[in-house]
Order: sequence, then C-alpha cells, then structure tokens
Amino acid sequence: MYDHTVAPRPTTLTELLESHDALLLDAYGVIVDGAGALPEAAPLFAELDRRGTPYAIVTNDASRSPETYVRRLAGMGLTVAAERIVTSGSLLPGYFRDKGLAGARTIVLGTEDSYRHVMAGGGEPSPLTPGVEIDAVAICDDAGTPFLDGIELALSAIVRAVDAGRRPALVLPNPDLVYPKGGGELGFTAGAMAMLIEAALARRFPGANLVFDRLGKPEPHLFFEGARRLGAKNPVMIGDQLETDVAGALAANIAVALYAGVSRWQPGGSITPTYLLDRLAL
Repeated sequence: MYDHTVAPRPTTLTELLESHDALLLDAYGVIVDGAGALPEAAPLFAELDRRGTPYAIVTNDASRSPETYVRRLAGMGLTVAAERIVTSGSLLPGYFRDKGLAGARTIVLGTEDSYRHVMAGGGEPSPLTPGVEIDAVAICDDAGTPFLDGIELALSAIVRAVDAGRRPALVLPNPDLVYPKGGGELGFTAGAMAMLIEAALARRFPGANLVFDRLGKPEPHLFFEGARRLGAKNPVMIGDQLETDVAGALAANIAVALYAGVSRWQPGGSITPTYLLDRLAL
C-alpha cells in the first residue's frame, strides 16, 4: 500500500524504471496533445523497448479504437502495438451488456469509433435530430458531433424521457474536463459536456440525481486492465491530471507520478500523487 498522506517525492524517469516493473502512461498531456506527439514521446518509447520494460497507454479517450489509435500514433512517428492501448471506449460494450441495454435507442456524442463501441454492446445509435426519443445517452468525445448542438439535443431528449416517466441510462466513458490542444492552449472535452447537462438536469429535476455513470479515470477499471495485460505486480502510472490520472491510480492502489501539465499539486490538496515528475527524458 502507498501512503498518500505524505507529500509526493520528486523523481526522475530513470528512478521510476528502476523501482517499478511496468509503466502505465496517460496519452494526452504525456505522449501527445491536440497538435501531435510531444517531443519526449519517441525517445521514451525507444528506451522502453531497449530496456524491455512492459508498458501500456491508459487513456480516457473514447473517440478511437485501439486500431485507430495505432494508425494515428504511426502518423506521428510513434510505433505502439494495439494490445498496449487501453481506452475508456473499450469499456462501453461491457457497460451496455451489464445494464441490459441491448436495443437501447442511444444518442452518441463522439466519433464513428464511439458509435462502434456502443453498437458492440447492443446499443442502437439514434439520429441527432429534434424530438428524438431515447433510452440512453453516451457522451464519448467533443469531436465527431457539434459540441453545442449535441449537448442541447441530448439534454432535450433526456428531459422528454424523464417527463414521460422513463429514466434513460447516462454514460460517460471519458470524464476528462479539459485536454491540452498544443501551444499552451486547452480545450473542453466530454466531461465538461456531461457537467453542463447534469447542471441543467439538476435544475429541471431537483433531487432526481440524474448524473452520468463514469467509466474511465478516475474509476480504477482502466488501471486494473492495464496492469493485467502487462502482468505487472508493481506498476507506476504517469499522468498529468490530478482528478483523473492520479485519483484513478490511487483508487487502484497503483503508484502514480504527476507529470507537469494540466494539473499542479499543492500542499493540503485532497489528491496527493506518489511522485512529481518534471521531465520524461532519462
């Protein structure tokens, strides 16, 4: 067990590789941003391959399948096998099956891969049109559907369902609020979309607790799956967001290094990483 009541210790990548048997890596803010691969990504993968260190990318991205991710990374000059990529979107089929949502009319906000994740669980995507009747809403990504139009149509469909006495399933595989777009710019993503809808539903239906089921980080599922694939007993996670990467690793009892990025750790905060990491270079 890791004691997360004490201040995190500054560390280096070399120290992490020497004290842990596998590496779990966030995607956005650690190896890529909205503009492409980050400068330290290719040297990092080369060194991990040279050492034979097991590693996996554990990402809240629900907009791409692992195969699509492989092609996208290859376009950035990064070679990563599909089995090394664990996405929150891959949790959607299991969610739909576990909830008995076969045939559920579902608004999907996201990309074509997001739609495929829902259909793999038996959901039936509904058209994004005014007046649509639904049984479920899956907010996967800010890309693929119009941001404002999408959340307005989803909100309206949920309200219609509740007014008719039905409680639709609401699922959010990617709880991230923001992501690094590159060049110091930030963008809103799926978690922010869900929060807007939740705030509106709380005002329309006080006390109904109409909130999205969150599948990705900070839930521990992705970390457990990443460690399982690697056969790791003592892995370490590297991520750039306290509320998702660090909190999720803590929930899975996995050591975690906060990489300088979206979040900054402050003494007295409620989420405390194991380590602080300023650089990914050795």
